[in-house]
Amino acid sequence: MEHLSIEDAFRKWGDDLTRYATAMVGPADASDVVSEAFTAVLAAGDHRWEQVREPRGYLFRSVANAARMWARSGSRRHRREMRWPVEGVVGELVTDPAVRRALDRLSVRQRAAVFVTYWLDASPTEAASMLGVSEGAVKRHLARGRATLREVLG
Repeated sequence: MEHLSIEDAFRKWGDDLTRYATAMVGPADASDVVSEAFTAVLAAGDHRWEQVREPRGYLFRSVANAARMWARSGSRRHRREMRWPVEGVVGELVTDPAVRRALDRLSVRQRAAVFVTYWLDASPTEAASMLGVSEGAVKRHLARGRATLREVLG
């Protein structure tokens, strides 16, 4: 199988990566997070990209890393939360404001695990590969995320 160029990978998975970033940092900053992730991949150089065996998973991990760095900034987080619309957030992903508020209570890693598992229909093994963590970590973040969602949503 021929290896995709970075540009082709963006065309192929850019929308999925943006939806993934949206689940982690919100719609206002998702495209910035994806841009930062792709900038980091480009900065690593073509030689690094050509060595990547699972480009899709690599890009999802890159977006997850960029989202974690983005979330560390307190002022950005506050601005992000203030800009999130009250209803109809993320198109068909989440239309119920109560669900959106419940998702906001999850950590970035919990949101990532929930998104990849439920919205992308990935198994814990696939999610672990995409997120660059162990399967146990995915299961732990899912369990904690579900517990928080049950608590908040009733």
